[in-house]
Amino acid sequence: MTKREIVKAAIRHEETGVIPFHINLAGDAIQKYLDTLYKQYAMPGFRKLVDKGILNKTEALHLSMGSQLFTLGCPWWNWYDVPPSYSRDFDAPDFLPKTVGRGSYEQLVEKVKIISDLTGSYQLVMIYGSHFEKANFARGIENFLADLAGEKEYARRLLNFIIHKNMVMLENIVAIPEIDGILLGSDWGSQQALLMDPATWHELIEPGEKAEYDLLKSEGKDVWIHSCGNIETILPDLVRMGVDVLNPLQPECMDIYKIKAKYGKDLTFWGGISTQQTLPYGTPAQVRDEAAKVIQSLSKGGGYITAPAQGIQADVPLENILALIDTAREFAGIGRS
Repeated sequence: MTKREIVKAAIRHEETGVIPFHINLAGDAIQKYLDTLYKQYAMPGFRKLVDKGILNKTEALHLSMGSQLFTLGCPWWNWYDVPPSYSRDFDAPDFLPKTVGRGSYEQLVEKVKIISDLTGSYQLVMIYGSHFEKANFARGIENFLADLAGEKEYARRLLNFIIHKNMVMLENIVAIPEIDGILLGSDWGSQQALLMDPATWHELIEPGEKAEYDLLKSEGKDVWIHSCGNIETILPDLVRMGVDVLNPLQPECMDIYKIKAKYGKDLTFWGGISTQQTLPYGTPAQVRDEAAKVIQSLSKGGGYITAPAQGIQADVPLENILALIDTAREFAGIGRS
């Protein structure tokens, strides 16, 4: 099986004997550990692509480690020239901010074609802060949560504006045949529950999300969702709306084994290994034990991609990162480095 086929099989909830993995490093960990990890894992062919400017070092590292996923950014848009009062003042503004686009579709097409032909990897476009968080970035989290409760028409107007912008960009991205899936990210949860009443999520957040999911599905792309926190109350809705893969599945927020038992036939999970406790504070042996337990449990019946519950940060010791990588590679049939 190709790498792409292995990931697609996991999403179809098929057991193949190979558990796919993709282990993200946060920015501070990349700064601290990238050169060391690159020296240990980076393969000559991928090093050459770095030298040619086709890959960056982090991408070459993931491919060299054996990750079946290739994750990449895409042309998108940002808020532009937003006045400080927009997030400083409590009262809802009477205007929408300006925006500016960024990135090149031509470069995206070229890159995914090269990686697809060279590696056969599953191509996943990553779009964090795509909707609810995009509103937070303009208004500030406290103000926008207040808007959701007390200024619903303004909140609806801002969210609809964001989705309109997103759909224009997504229509171009889904037209690229080599792209397999798209991750849309917005952190809806705290450690305990949704950041808003579920009824508010259904009224103001769900319609835009559903429009995006429907577009992805219409072009044969897998729908990946990122949300930190405890969002268990809306998992049935995400299943109904067509979500294929949920990330990051934090064990400090939700009972990941209960979630697997309840939703494992419908959702594939990417994450689940503790980044708040075991990775930063455990021993390498404890990291290996937890990773093995999570992989064995969550991969039953397919539907699991090995990963930590969040991008690994710089507080995680190098030996623990290596223990996680080695365990992920073993379950992927690659063996120890």
